[in-house]
Amino acid sequence: MRFMITVDAMGDACPIPVIKTKKALAELNESGELEVFVDNEIAVQNVSKMAANAGGDVTSEQISEGKYRVAIRLAGDGTIGERDTEEAEEKAEEKQAEKTAGKEKKHTIVVVSSDRMGSGNDELGKVLIKGFIFAVTQLDELPEQMLFYNGGAVLTCEGADTLEDLKNLEAQGVEILTCGTCLDYYSLKEKLQVGSVTNMYAIVEAMNRADKIIRP
Repeated sequence: MRFMITVDAMGDACPIPVIKTKKALAELNESGELEVFVDNEIAVQNVSKMAANAGGDVTSEQISEGKYRVAIRLAGDGTIGERDTEEAEEKAEEKQAEKTAGKEKKHTIVVVSSDRMGSGNDELGKVLIKGFIFAVTQLDELPEQMLFYNGGAVLTCEGADTLEDLKNLEAQGVEILTCGTCLDYYSLKEKLQVGSVTNMYAIVEAMNRADKIIRP
């Protein structure tokens, strides 16, 4: 008999729907089903991505105006915690192997919180941020991720003069992530042109495990 959990995340701000879902998935243990109710498409994307990365079979639907249902099923091949542990062990083994070989790679991320660089003149700031993004493309060792939030979300959307460089970075394996709440706030969720949507919990996790954080 499958165990079913219902999570009501209606009205919850990011990253609460993701956190509630993560905790509920842990309660399912080896198998079961989970349904999560949220009130916006960004939350649907964030919850779905997290659950899929955790090994769940995910589907979603819009039930009515402002109400969405995300259904998650675990097939019984291990708990979320076990999968997380296995992934952590694999990464630790890879890191140790690199260290032993004398070529340990640092986990570097770039965090961009504005569509301009520095304070003073706004126009100059926009020129500088474009130059900053280009400079990242020229690094000998590229970052693993680039995180964009608040005003920085504009740089990954339609009309931004940074798109060519960001697409170039993505093509070389750099993960480009933009805060979903920020896209929604600036009415840009339909204009994202590079990378994918993320949430604040994932942003904090990425910053926490990074060996180096580069900020403009």
